[in-house]
Amino acid sequence: MKKRVRKSLLGAMVTTFVFTVNPIYATELAAVDITQKAPDDPYVAGFKAYAQELKAFSSIMQDASQAYANDVQKTEQKVGYIGKALPIPQAVKVADGVYTVVGSMIWHNPANYGLNNNLSFIVFDDGVFVFNAGANPALAYSLHQQIKKVTNKPVKWLAVENNQGHAYLGASYWVDVGVKNLYSSTLANDQFNDAFSAIKQEWSTRVGKDITMNARNVSDKFTTYDGELTIDVGGGETVVLKDFGPGHTPASTSVYIPSRNVILTGDLGFNERMPVFFAYTDSFAWEGSYKSMLEQIPMDAIVIPGHGTPTDMQTAKRQMYDYLVYMHKEVQKVVDADGRQADAEKIDQSMYKDRPVFDQAAKNNARHIYIEITGGDF
Repeated sequence: MKKRVRKSLLGAMVTTFVFTVNPIYATELAAVDITQKAPDDPYVAGFKAYAQELKAFSSIMQDASQAYANDVQKTEQKVGYIGKALPIPQAVKVADGVYTVVGSMIWHNPANYGLNNNLSFIVFDDGVFVFNAGANPALAYSLHQQIKKVTNKPVKWLAVENNQGHAYLGASYWVDVGVKNLYSSTLANDQFNDAFSAIKQEWSTRVGKDITMNARNVSDKFTTYDGELTIDVGGGETVVLKDFGPGHTPASTSVYIPSRNVILTGDLGFNERMPVFFAYTDSFAWEGSYKSMLEQIPMDAIVIPGHGTPTDMQTAKRQMYDYLVYMHKEVQKVVDADGRQADAEKIDQSMYKDRPVFDQAAKNNARHIYIEITGGDF
């Protein structure tokens, strides 16, 4: 059973938002089983089959073979992932005890193993807090190996930024190695659970089945919250989980560490990389949610964005918030002049052309905003 927590420790008003499941996922879910589990390791499966073959000859041998298969399976699950660490970028130190692995700036694909967002960890007196589970157990394992090189303290906490695959699919690894304190916003957790099989299938196809197939749905292990949650991590320090509101995704968790003055925005913030609007993106709510963050987080805070390199609040605002404001104004001008969708797509975004995925995102973003305002051309 999921635990639901409602708190407001930053003193801000908490607004409740109601969303429906993405209709694209809803269509796919009709044909898939969301409780699907990862298949047995072939080695384990072989011993289970051998145990069944022995049944007709020796119950003692059958029991021994089955016990061995069960023991191997439990060992694999406890380890979480067996294999070589993937050659992902080295974590960079952002502040005292705060590290992040900056993911690829392009789409998830086999070359980057699905690491196209940032995976971060913070070392506290009592243990390590991880932000984002990774796109698969292999990535989670690889991040864990880097953590072990920095500290011998155990990973005790994990939070995820939203319901997307690169935030959530590696969570079963962390459960398997004993992490018990997992956190997500209620809406993101529900959406991930509802669409688990569709998300896993998409990331398996795009990134690789071998490293994704063992991902399991562990959304029932998460403590969920609405609005805000403060976590005591020992040593007089706290971590504040905050959903500043919808935007890139319907629900989004940011992590603020008051004692380190660091904000990990999750996908509320992009730096250097062009933001991408999806069917479920609410760009106007995104602008409002980012403004809410600016009003609540100190302007001298260090920022670790969801995508891109760490930076300061002023740069982060210019890279993300100012882009949204500019695009909203420019598209509104097109609408006010009785322009069409094609006119919105011609809006000058050349000042952002050096950002990764600009060619794939620029016209799409303008078109998305135009449809948000007008409903689209008829």
